[in-house]
Amino acid sequence: MPHRPPAVQAGCGESGRIGVAGSQARGGPPEVARPPGLSEAERARGRRLAITSHPAGNTFAMALSEHLPTIALVALGAGESMIGAQSSIKTGATLLQLPTLRRVARIPKRRILVTGQLLAVVGMTPLLFFPLLAEAASRGDPRPAWIALAALAVAAAGINISNTVWFPMLHAYMEPDRIGRFFAFLRSGWHLTLIVFYLGAARWLEHAPGAFGPLFGIVFALGLLRIALIARMPERNEMSAERIRLREAFKSILGSPLFRRYMLGVTAGHALRAAVLPFVLVLLQREIGFSQSEILLTTIATFAGGLVSLYGWGRLIDRRGPAPVFRAASIGMAVLTLGLLAVREGSDATLLVVILFFFVYAILSVGFGIADTHVLFRLTPPEAPARTLVIAAVAVGLIASIAPLGAGIGLERALAGTSDRLLVYHRFFVLAALLQAVSWWPLRVFRADVVDGPLLDSDVRRPNRAIDR
Repeated sequence: MPHRPPAVQAGCGESGRIGVAGSQARGGPPEVARPPGLSEAERARGRRLAITSHPAGNTFAMALSEHLPTIALVALGAGESMIGAQSSIKTGATLLQLPTLRRVARIPKRRILVTGQLLAVVGMTPLLFFPLLAEAASRGDPRPAWIALAALAVAAAGINISNTVWFPMLHAYMEPDRIGRFFAFLRSGWHLTLIVFYLGAARWLEHAPGAFGPLFGIVFALGLLRIALIARMPERNEMSAERIRLREAFKSILGSPLFRRYMLGVTAGHALRAAVLPFVLVLLQREIGFSQSEILLTTIATFAGGLVSLYGWGRLIDRRGPAPVFRAASIGMAVLTLGLLAVREGSDATLLVVILFFFVYAILSVGFGIADTHVLFRLTPPEAPARTLVIAAVAVGLIASIAPLGAGIGLERALAGTSDRLLVYHRFFVLAALLQAVSWWPLRVFRADVVDGPLLDSDVRRPNRAIDR
């Protein structure tokens, strides 16, 4: 990897789009020669392997970080603080991408990708013995919940080490004018796989409540399958004898006004979603009284909402730019969060409302996510994408990881001091909705003409004026 590539600025590359302002003639640092690129055949093979491996890989990752472990931990007697800690761990583990990033210049990215995945598969093995954990927990033993949390933490560590190089590898396969549509297609595969997985899981738990062991066995097998597929992915050589200096990397990337706005808005959006959704599940299971199989229906609704909207969001963002999507998604999720105030009893009508909530919330969340990826890839310099993508992920993940832990501690303390537990949750949802409604404001600058147009030449000369429009 080249050492000290040009700073990410509110500028444009040769294509006139957001990217690196990298020429001395325009006042930036000198150009750094790009490493040899992949051939078109290698890029096409990389895209095929990414699309083929991602359903198994992301089903593995999501099943160990989203709704399933939350329900499993509740079954083991975990409290709100532990639920918040689990949500924090899955995002806070992105910190491991910083020491991993230092190795990218010296270790092939594919080796890091496979090693991280292997660690995640090994780390989750205690969950294969879930029946034993559940039996001990039923006797009042608190250790099973902590063992499960530790297994999820090790798996999250491996997943994040592997993710350090996932997007940089994909970056080498990209066609710049089809970023949104590529990621929409990529996500469609794993959304469909997760829907099938959770449909089966819901039916299984309906007949065998609390029997999470076989489900984690399937997840384990999917993790092994991903290793077999990603081991063949091509990569562009970015290795160098020179070490990546993280302090300089942070300074150069965060020196961009556009990048700072991106980080602020995206971090707020991710933090609020990470803080709200786990406790909706806890509310539904503990306070409203829905069964584990009924809770998993909300998970199916989540991925169904993503599946039906992915390609539409991709086309819309490629044509109209990310800013309208950031605004609509954030305000829409705020309105939906306020709608949770209507959840008060465990009737069939309430279950339908909750399923609809997760379905529509997922549609909006996916739109926000594709807009996020679109902007990030436009801001990423092609000379050395790893450091930009990793530092963005780490910065967002670090701050977002604090939110669910803080929410869990706050909820647990508030619930301990009142008999009206629903009121505590409802007040929490109101606060989250108010913050969500304004979280898009820093992202309003990413209009279509900014993301893909000549406006960026003036951004280089007068960045503050440009971003305040």
